[in-house]
Amino acid sequence: MRVEGRFSELKGLTSADWARGEKRNRRQQKRSPPMPRGLIQKLFDSCREVFSDAATGVIPSPDGVARVKSVLDLMRPEDVGLTQKMPYFRNIGNPGRPPVTYLHIYESDRFSMGIFCLPPSAVIPLHNHPGMTVFSKLLSGSMHIKSYDWVDHGSTPRAPPGVRLAKVQTDATFTAPCETSILFPTTGGNLHCFTAVTACAVLDVLGPPYDDDEGRHCTYYNAFPFSDFSDDSVAGQPEEEGLAWLEETEKPEEFSVVGAKYMGPRMVQR
Repeated sequence: MRVEGRFSELKGLTSADWARGEKRNRRQQKRSPPMPRGLIQKLFDSCREVFSDAATGVIPSPDGVARVKSVLDLMRPEDVGLTQKMPYFRNIGNPGRPPVTYLHIYESDRFSMGIFCLPPSAVIPLHNHPGMTVFSKLLSGSMHIKSYDWVDHGSTPRAPPGVRLAKVQTDATFTAPCETSILFPTTGGNLHCFTAVTACAVLDVLGPPYDDDEGRHCTYYNAFPFSDFSDDSVAGQPEEEGLAWLEETEKPEEFSVVGAKYMGPRMVQR
């Protein structure tokens, strides 16, 4: 009835009436507020501006860091199209450590965005982020994070080559929803390890991303107790301060990452 009634009203309009109506519609469209953007679009736009001058060792301004964090703090699984029913969160037929799934969202030479999906007990081994600023937002589940920063100590006679002193910055379990964690080139826990307590997903923003040609190579480490390589020059510093020795190692054979297509809301790259 509404359609028919509306049509009968329109039948008597002249061409001038149509023209006036069209102009009025265009004016109303111009005045109409823009459609609200999804959080993934807002995150992309923020990162593109905040990391516009990204380079090895360059940290965004405090306002820029706060801007990206404020968007990530609001994000939930549904904002990136994730549900716990997805196969990424189940360990099917893997007797050892289950593989981690990476959903690639975006990457440029300035920054990257992606999601790591971990089944229960999956591990992302201890690794570094040379010259990078990294935002990690736990979207779902529970995850144990252990992170370190290097300690400037000078020579260590008893430590073999490739072993350096570090200090624990984080050693705790986090459960979503929680605040975004941020690490910087030399502070905030630049080296970290993720262990899935339950099935979980973490959204990572890296600025700038890994790039071997630019000296941003991902290196893996084994951690040893402070007492294993301590000598007289570090004697008197108690282990409870969180000191440890980190040794470079090859990528662990049991660590497997599988790529999958990101199926969440799309971004407009204007």
